[in-house]
Amino acid sequence: MLLACLNGKITNIPIVIGGFIVERLQKILANAGVASRRMSADIIKEGRVTVDGKVIYEPGARFDPSACKVRIDGNPISVNKKSEKIYIMLNKPMGYISTTHDPRGRKTVLDLIPSMDARLFPVGRLDRNTEGLLLLTNDGLATYALTHPKFEIYKTYVAVIKGIPGEDRLDLLRNGVRLSSGHLSSPAFVQLMKNIGDYVTVEIKIREGRKRQIREMFDSIGHPVKNLTRTHVGDLTLGDLKIGSWRHLVAAEESWIQNMISRSRKEI
Repeated sequence: MLLACLNGKITNIPIVIGGFIVERLQKILANAGVASRRMSADIIKEGRVTVDGKVIYEPGARFDPSACKVRIDGNPISVNKKSEKIYIMLNKPMGYISTTHDPRGRKTVLDLIPSMDARLFPVGRLDRNTEGLLLLTNDGLATYALTHPKFEIYKTYVAVIKGIPGEDRLDLLRNGVRLSSGHLSSPAFVQLMKNIGDYVTVEIKIREGRKRQIREMFDSIGHPVKNLTRTHVGDLTLGDLKIGSWRHLVAAEESWIQNMISRSRKEI
């Protein structure tokens, strides 16, 4: 069923009629810089989006963006304005949720940056108890290019783990281990860095991003993670950015993202 919003009414019409062009609601949100299409679909399914006062739960419902009033959590969005693309690097502290909204009222990463004239969303996620590099943007294409598994962008983490694993245990991670979901992790780059009493610091680089993946990987070899920090996403480097601080990306970093977007378009 195709839905469009004309003269304040939702009616069944073709995709194009009388000059009106209807688009999927999740695409309308993504084009307005609300979130990526996938994240926009989740927002819609949560019942947070209204079109002309009516709650819409179907991401694929079609509307004419030029004739509708779209709101998220009661706040209007500009569906016809193409937002300037913003890219922010945040050094996420522990205790914050990597989302734009938490129904339980917990602190989110957006609480760490000032209000901007754009609806930002995180690129991927870090667990609540994981620190480090998190990109925030209003660019849905960037989110797709940097998070879709087929593009194999490596993320580097520094983990403090209990005990000192031998090379035979680290080789298990290098070859792939079975996670609780049944998924076999892809080969990881792993190296010991330094000992800290009964703990050791390890650098690990993976090209996946499943929930709690690194913690599960180290649990599987008998060396649980005490602290975990993400330091790199592809060519983006956390550097000396302090915990809880943020900055806009520099030109070279934005250029790398645009290159990743161009690559993703060729492979779609």
